[in-house]
Amino acid sequence: MSKPSAIVIGAGIVGLATARALAIRGYQVTVFERNERAVGASIRNFGMVWPIGQPTGPLFERAMLSRSIWKETCEKAGIWHDEVGSLHLAYHDDELEVITQYAATNHTLRDCALLTPEQTLIKSPGVNPKGLKGALWSGTEMIVEAREAIAAVAQHLSEQHGVVFHWNTAISEVQQSKVKSGKKQYDADHIFICSGVEFETLYPELFASFNITKCKLQMLRLAAQPTDWRIGPALCGSLSMVHYPGFQSAPSLPALRKRYEEEYAEYLKWGIHVMAAQNHTGEITIGDSHEYGLVHDPFDKDFINQMILKYLQTFTNFKDTSVIQTWNGIYAKMTNGQTELVVDAEPGVTIINGLGGNGMTLSFGLCEQIIAARF
Repeated sequence: MSKPSAIVIGAGIVGLATARALAIRGYQVTVFERNERAVGASIRNFGMVWPIGQPTGPLFERAMLSRSIWKETCEKAGIWHDEVGSLHLAYHDDELEVITQYAATNHTLRDCALLTPEQTLIKSPGVNPKGLKGALWSGTEMIVEAREAIAAVAQHLSEQHGVVFHWNTAISEVQQSKVKSGKKQYDADHIFICSGVEFETLYPELFASFNITKCKLQMLRLAAQPTDWRIGPALCGSLSMVHYPGFQSAPSLPALRKRYEEEYAEYLKWGIHVMAAQNHTGEITIGDSHEYGLVHDPFDKDFINQMILKYLQTFTNFKDTSVIQTWNGIYAKMTNGQTELVVDAEPGVTIINGLGGNGMTLSFGLCEQIIAARF
């Protein structure tokens, strides 16, 4: 009896997560990627697997499922990963109040705790001690080097699960159980479109009917720190508290947001909140910003990068702040509050999209849940 078959379009994190979930259930999976390797949003991020950004409940549980799959995959494939956790740093009383409330609400539900300034500086030598009032520690965050990890996951799926990859192969048409790339045609029992904002080219009318937009983010990378110096946990300025929905459980968050709207209006206008994560070579990725719209200026705005660097100095104390790279990425995001878009475009064709900036954190968990429920 032949194996059931599936085609996955897109070799970014959503496509790889879908391919994995199908392959471990006995499907013969074929992945089509229009480029010679994944070059989109999946490699243009912090490499953070970030459960703390998710509200307690189903999304946090999905993030933790995703984290466990990431860890298992990294260990089996020999992919570098660092279970460093994270610190959200407070330098004002209202910021301290938010993280105090967060810890009080969540400490029995997840690995988190309120730290004193002294405890914080023991956790990370990269924290700016001046004016530090405390920090929220979370032990659930993990770092990978996305630029290498995404390609390594694809190789692992090919070698260990028999997933077939067709690189440099753009799919130009989808019809139920068939996909076409130019004159070539491929068949499968199920088709999954996981190509980020590019699904707009396959189903333009469908794309236009959804509450979906595109988000451009700007990021920077700092030089490898001298003498193998490490920052330890991923570090977050307090602007991140008003960005991630996980902090909405704190009753005093609206008051903090109100102050930021007055003092950091320009930062909020450009969706800037600042975080830092260190890779295995010692380089530190920092960012980011958020600009929304269906069409984006392809050029980076230097003033945004300068704002990020300026805010970074308020909560970090790095050995070397030389910028070695800047770039931008674009991902699809729902505008109606949905955390993802999962829809059957036609019989046998499923679109998985719109995870916003949570692709690295949620994709493995989401796709495992979708495929487990269907098959």
